[in-house]
Amino acid sequence: MSAYVIGLTGGIASGKNAVAERLRILGASIVDADVVSRELMGPGSEILREIASAWGADVLRGDGSLNRPLLAERVFGQPEQVARLNAITHPPIMREMSRRVEAAPTPVAVLMAPLLLEAGGEDDVDEVWVVDAPPGLRVQRVMARDGATEAQALQRIGAQMDDETRKARADVVISNVGTPGDLLREVGAAWEALQARLSRAAKNR
Repeated sequence: MSAYVIGLTGGIASGKNAVAERLRILGASIVDADVVSRELMGPGSEILREIASAWGADVLRGDGSLNRPLLAERVFGQPEQVARLNAITHPPIMREMSRRVEAAPTPVAVLMAPLLLEAGGEDDVDEVWVVDAPPGLRVQRVMARDGATEAQALQRIGAQMDDETRKARADVVISNVGTPGDLLREVGAAWEALQARLSRAAKNR
């Protein structure tokens, strides 16, 4: 039987990884778009060949890996270039993620993708869970985590879907504004509510 699929998303530094790890402990299988992306965009991959063809061979390093900062310079802030890049990368990544979700050994699978909503991925999941945190708090986290300046952090957050739009498209919103313990309790409550919904649905079949 196919797993029930949660699409887990949220803005940069909102806490998606912590939520996914807790869901894994609670019994869900995790399929991480970033992990799949890295695996499919290794040296010699078809995706990298297409990227090099579109933006120049120098976007690949000497070892064949992607020079992400250079590609970002050529793409960032240009919607038509971002759309072109997404058209190359999203379809194969989403196909592989769907394959892994279908092979999940647990009743619930979590498809974790930062751009789930931007890519129209809500059509591929049963529920959308959004991890939410205030922009100011996320700026602090990005600066601490990545060594970014405040301006750089704000720019990265501003380039993403705005929080209100993201939350409006969510079935469940996980608020990450307190302590790590607060977050774990909130995830636990959302998981229990999910199990109750699944149990009711099974009884009504």
